[in-house]
Amino acid sequence: MLRFLGTPAAHAGHADAVSAVETIETHMSWLFVAGEQVLKLKKPVRYPFLDFSTPAAREASCREEVRLNSRLAPGIYRGLMALQWGDGRLRLAPETAADARAATIDWLVWMRRLPRERMLDRQIAQASVTAADIDALVGVLAAFYRRATVVEIDADEYVARFAREQAINRALLLHPGLQPDSVAATLDHFDAALQGHASTLRARATQGRIVDGHGDLRPEHVCLLRPPVVIDCLEFNAALRQVDPFDELAFFALECELAGAAWIGPRLIDGCRAALGERPDAQLLPLYTAYRALLRARLALAHLLEPQPRTPKRWLPLARRYVARARVALDECDGAVTPPTTRGNP
Repeated sequence: MLRFLGTPAAHAGHADAVSAVETIETHMSWLFVAGEQVLKLKKPVRYPFLDFSTPAAREASCREEVRLNSRLAPGIYRGLMALQWGDGRLRLAPETAADARAATIDWLVWMRRLPRERMLDRQIAQASVTAADIDALVGVLAAFYRRATVVEIDADEYVARFAREQAINRALLLHPGLQPDSVAATLDHFDAALQGHASTLRARATQGRIVDGHGDLRPEHVCLLRPPVVIDCLEFNAALRQVDPFDELAFFALECELAGAAWIGPRLIDGCRAALGERPDAQLLPLYTAYRALLRARLALAHLLEPQPRTPKRWLPLARRYVARARVALDECDGAVTPPTTRGNP
């Protein structure tokens, strides 16, 4: 299947003038970039948070991915492509043109290719993001959160979700290579902050502030078209998409900061505050930032548990950076550090 999908012949009739196919492997998928289209084949894997182990499960996830991403990336997700076996050969066909006599052995998400040079992570690396770019993204995200489905969740359960994730953080982050004394102190500090601000989190759930959001809002998922689009919504686990918009925005700000553009987060958050008419508790954003930083540190280390981790030298230093950022956020949560508020672009 992979050899076939990596050949120009597989994409004949669906993409113009394909002379070569670029194959990109991610943690959970393979991407095939052919001309102006991209196809995504999900890996047959199973983790505690997702199950792609059967063709039926992968098909269902493909359908959810197309449906959910239409919210923030209209026109980018074109539908599903069927990978079929018939007459002794493999063929690709859009779902609407699939051969009823052939066996469909897997499904792929069919997308329009986005210009890489306009992806936000690339723009950050080139120091070419403008304030106008971020203000345009504010408009897209604020409109998305205004119309997002409100999730009815018990206030105590909302707090308990943070506590459960923190327990998993402890299991992975107390790793000898991470200087466990300082990591343990940071984990203890977060426990204290979570307990001290639990009432603030409960209030967010009680007030109906939890929505069906994007779930993985990062710079590499934003393309600065006009208007911007946001791709790669987390489709495989609805609970992981159930977020406070300011939790998701704090995560985005964290990722922009670590990528080298600390000014983006405050401008985006201030813009969304104004557009949504919200002024959340001052401790809420640093609490969310610390939570996301510890979660990202854990996910970085989790790569080293893979049988054959890709780029293994990357993960420990990255985990340490996230833990260090969590410490700063927790100091902000305590009021020891004043968080940035500027809306400018340096």
